[in-house]
Amino acid sequence: MAAALPVSPDDVRDAAARLHGVAHRTPVLTSRALNALAGSEVFVKCENFQRVGAFKFRGAYNAAARLSPGQLARGIAAYSSGNHAQAVALAARELGTGAVVLMPEDAPRSKREATAGYGAEIVTYDRYTQDRTALGEALAEERGLALIPPYDHPDVIAGQGTAALELLQETGELGALVVPVGGGGLMAGSAVAARALHPAIRLVGVEPAGSDDTRRSLASGERVTVPVPRTVADGQALPTPGAVPFAINRSLVDAIALVSDEEIVSAMRFVFERLKVVLEPSGASAVAALLAGRVGDLPPRVGVIASGGNVDARRFAELVAPA
Repeated sequence: MAAALPVSPDDVRDAAARLHGVAHRTPVLTSRALNALAGSEVFVKCENFQRVGAFKFRGAYNAAARLSPGQLARGIAAYSSGNHAQAVALAARELGTGAVVLMPEDAPRSKREATAGYGAEIVTYDRYTQDRTALGEALAEERGLALIPPYDHPDVIAGQGTAALELLQETGELGALVVPVGGGGLMAGSAVAARALHPAIRLVGVEPAGSDDTRRSLASGERVTVPVPRTVADGQALPTPGAVPFAINRSLVDAIALVSDEEIVSAMRFVFERLKVVLEPSGASAVAALLAGRVGDLPPRVGVIASGGNVDARRFAELVAPA
């Protein structure tokens, strides 16, 4: 008998109940132009409309809400390039506690400002020379804070899975689900939720071509570390998949597709022009895989998660404006 996975469908359903009335139930959009290019009916779950502008609020709040009253009173620590930072900061504020967040020095200014705006203290580090996990653990221990990592935690993963749960509740059965992959938490939670509802669904993760640690890890059967990547998709610029997400994705995910930075930017432009929606690079990677034909033969009905829209106006214009 196969070993139980660290996150169950019941965990995702419990997270959905915990998030009810706190997180937004984000819209699912369709586009005839996207359908025509993909060759399938595509349903886009727009997590850019989630609180803090990304799916990360789901997992951060679910994990924070499960802390004991004593842990909450002492406060929360996190490390993140931006979206999880904002999510933890807002979750802490909602639950009446404080947050200290470790962020890379080159994190987008809009994400740093938003994190501070939610009331968090920010501590910076160099993502190319320092280990954020070790720094974050040391910071939490030194200050007596509860550490909520961005993806390597069962409660975080269960919260992220509620995005796919909502999508499938709205659309009914889909033949495939395409999901951005960074640390792997959104993919893992989505896989647990989707496979429980529709056992035959094809689950495809999407990574930037320069940050294919999950693809390599799934191919080798164990976690692989790649050099810290440089990509426009900063939310997916990670060297190693999380241990907990990898345990799930190794069992449930069918394939990993890779997209170039150019394909990501092209998808951002397409979604802006045709769906009138702003996505950040990481948020557009799964749509990019569909538009670029990286997912392979598609079934008649496909779901895709657009994971976030946290990009400031200047950066968005720089990326999508014609050369």
